[in-house]
Amino acid sequence: MKLVILDRDGVINEDSEHYIKSTTEWVPIPGSLEAIAMLNNAGYTVAVASNQSGLARGLFDIDALNRIHSRMMEQLDAVGGRIDSIVFCPHGPQDRCQCRKPAPGLLLELGHRYGVPLAGVPVVGDALRDLQAAARVGAAPILVRSGKGCDTASALPPPLAAVPVVDDLRAAVALILERRPRGN
Repeated sequence: MKLVILDRDGVINEDSEHYIKSTTEWVPIPGSLEAIAMLNNAGYTVAVASNQSGLARGLFDIDALNRIHSRMMEQLDAVGGRIDSIVFCPHGPQDRCQCRKPAPGLLLELGHRYGVPLAGVPVVGDALRDLQAAARVGAAPILVRSGKGCDTASALPPPLAAVPVVDDLRAAVALILERRPRGN
């Protein structure tokens, strides 16, 4: 199985410092949905791992989050794409859980769910915490400049300085497809 793990806000859809709280605030980044469809067409299983502390902060509830994800799936379906799994952390930073990135819990859950080792699995994110979670499980982090990515790229710590940095999800997918072993 070929697995790719994506962050949501800032990678698939526009991010907001005020959180994405409703379907009207969920706006796909141009080309992101088509990029996911390209992964699907190349035989990849696509999963999303997302911190959603707006739940813990009371900014939206689980029903609103489910509606946002339904909208995302509907828009993906319209371009021939799909996301196979969505896992999210509902906790706030003060909860010190093991699922909130940079902790590796969400990624470990996906690895367990699919029965695949995470070594070398592409993980695309726009924030340092996405890259740190990927590194902790031996995955292959890729930083996009969309969302918070430009700020993240300008302050990468030495252990992550060699992480590939690309403009957006479309460029990340091109890199993933270019790197895949022949015959896959």
